[in-house]
Amino acid sequence: MSEPSPWGGPPIYLDFNATTPIDPRVAQACLPYLTEHFGNPSSGHLYGRAAHDAVAAARAKVAGLLGAAPEEIVFTGGGSDGDTLAVRGAALANPGDHVITQVTEHPAVLAVCDSLVRLHGYRVTRLPVDEHGLVNPADLDAALDDRTVLVSIMHANNETGTVQPIRALAALAHARGALFHTDASQSAGKLALSTADLGVDLLTITGHKMYAPKGVGALYVRAGLALEPSTYGGGQERGLRAGTENVALIVALGEAARIARDVPDLRPLRDLLHRRLEEALPGRVHLNGHPTERLPNTLNVSIDGLPGDELLAATPGVAASTGSACHEGVTEPSPVLTAMGIPPERARCALRLTLGRTTTAEEVARAARELMSHSPALS
Repeated sequence: MSEPSPWGGPPIYLDFNATTPIDPRVAQACLPYLTEHFGNPSSGHLYGRAAHDAVAAARAKVAGLLGAAPEEIVFTGGGSDGDTLAVRGAALANPGDHVITQVTEHPAVLAVCDSLVRLHGYRVTRLPVDEHGLVNPADLDAALDDRTVLVSIMHANNETGTVQPIRALAALAHARGALFHTDASQSAGKLALSTADLGVDLLTITGHKMYAPKGVGALYVRAGLALEPSTYGGGQERGLRAGTENVALIVALGEAARIARDVPDLRPLRDLLHRRLEEALPGRVHLNGHPTERLPNTLNVSIDGLPGDELLAATPGVAASTGSACHEGVTEPSPVLTAMGIPPERARCALRLTLGRTTTAEEVARAARELMSHSPALS
């Protein structure tokens, strides 16, 4: 943890898109499955049945969050694991040799697409985005062909919060016979989600982005859809991801999903933080991402003359980031911002400030003061 804030107390946490704290209710729900209920869910005796029933209950809770049927939920080891099962699994089990994604996609999807090219000779198209980070449906329509097996485009970007028009994009893919996957790791628990409304075949969520522990996630797999397994062995998780289930973490994800059905609106606090920064530095604060079609908790801004990494290093009282945690430590401008056409100098001045359901108005005001108190020294 960073050193204490000069304003007193621990640093203000504004990095909820990187990870969330575990909700106390989630921790309480999973604790018995680390101690008392230790049985293998595949065992037929009392201990096994207790574990089996807990997994089933958690599956129903995750399905409820997504508007899906329980049998359409496959538990995974997290977002990257789910993305791999979705993209590789759909590509290898269905006709076609062409996959479409976007330039600002999560590295998990981009890397598995690269593996399909390298190991299986697939073609991969990476669609461009506009200045707000949005995919143009016309670009997807032009890229689709008779060999396209899958389109994978994330629901909301982890750096800018830009929300893609998934329903329109999925409809275009289906019109050409292609499947559609979306990584909803960032939007689950922040936006109301419905697999039917989005019109997707596959959807990924991640536990540690929604107040559950790290190392657990889920993949929605539309009923009847064939996938190549990601892990071979026993018949767990419909045979798609073999291995004895991590019951405690699955229970935790189920409880987190139950809680996440009550989505808080963080837009007022997000916009308050934006206003405070603009008032302190008029004309120097530039929004990165869509002004309205954006996650309610996400503020990505560049401040003229203030490199983001230097500003955060000089502000130990605020725990935030300059971009994706997957790229933390990289000094080059964010590939996401660069793909949006943002000049390198402005991209290097980016801050990703992301709020959570425990963030208060007082913390937002104090974070703005702390950040701005260090601005003159760096300007």
